[in-house]
Amino acid sequence: MTIHWVGTGLSAIPGLRELLRGDQDVTVWNRTEGKARDAVGDLCDDIRAYAPEVLAQAVAPGDIVVSMLPADQHVALAEMAIDKGAHFISSSYIAPQMAALDDRAKAAGVVVMNEVGLDPGIDHLMAHDLVADFKAQAQPGDVIRFTSYCGGVPKLPNPFRYKFSWSPLGVLRALRSPSKSLRGGQVRDVARPWDAIEAYDAPLPKPESFEVYPNRDSLPFIAQYGFDPDWNVQDFVRGTLRLQGWQQAWTPVFQEVETLSGDTGEARLREMADQFWRDNSYAEGEPDRVVLFVALSAERDGQLVWNKEWVLDAFGTESGSAMAQLVSITVALAVGAVSDGRIEPGVHAAPEEPAVVGEWLEHIGAIAQHMAKLDHMN
Repeated sequence: MTIHWVGTGLSAIPGLRELLRGDQDVTVWNRTEGKARDAVGDLCDDIRAYAPEVLAQAVAPGDIVVSMLPADQHVALAEMAIDKGAHFISSSYIAPQMAALDDRAKAAGVVVMNEVGLDPGIDHLMAHDLVADFKAQAQPGDVIRFTSYCGGVPKLPNPFRYKFSWSPLGVLRALRSPSKSLRGGQVRDVARPWDAIEAYDAPLPKPESFEVYPNRDSLPFIAQYGFDPDWNVQDFVRGTLRLQGWQQAWTPVFQEVETLSGDTGEARLREMADQFWRDNSYAEGEPDRVVLFVALSAERDGQLVWNKEWVLDAFGTESGSAMAQLVSITVALAVGAVSDGRIEPGVHAAPEEPAVVGEWLEHIGAIAQHMAKLDHMN
């Protein structure tokens, strides 16, 4: 089995280096071969210039293709892997086109695993753990509230209350994305993130307040996380977390983004992205910070009967940024699970099997400066 790791960008290196220190056969692919050699050449001799057709010629049955490329390139690579009888792994959300490959992957006997980064990824593991824990005492009709908030924020806050570790264009585009969540038992549709910003008091060792807002469509994850249909789910929100003061600092940005449309609007977004990169990017060696909070509570007969929460707080170190470590090392864990045959064929998100979840969370806990599962009832 050969692991074909494709892409050595900022979020890829720590996990790749962890794999290279093991005993597996790894080939590293990158469009710029020299950049890959600078990043991992001390650990790997098999570094190649990436082109889709060249990679396809090198992939053999039973291999694993890991894509750390932009999300819009994942489906084509997954299709190639299936055709070759190889497995595929990425950290990105499962797009409809990816989900549609499930039958082909099963017929080929290969795993197509996605959503194994930070968010999505580690947040899924924490949610699966909480749900499995709660099910031991759950009863039909229990009133359930679930929230999952994750964010990459500067460890050293700046006036803009945010810093960029890669192009700001994706962040700006996301500001124009609608979201759907569940609040008070009702579907809550939000056209723009800034219409739904709320405070979130985090139970860190030193309590800290953040700002949060829902993103994407949270509702499909109710089933993905294994919620019982007999539960009375009142709140279910997956969202983004920012430093306190972010809304105020970004209000002029919101106001301008709202006015942009078409090609002219896209051109202006690119101008804004260039300016933000100049003014608010991380300095060389400056540590970033990742915070993640996943909480599940239940009420029965008007009384709170269950209330637990996973908390994670991680800083960048000499091993890499917190974001890069948490994304890529989780991907590396997925490589190990697939190579060990612990994942069934087909298209999957992050695993939910308790043994695998527990092992991965233990490994991830060694990366974070603080990670704990809190029981708010005690």
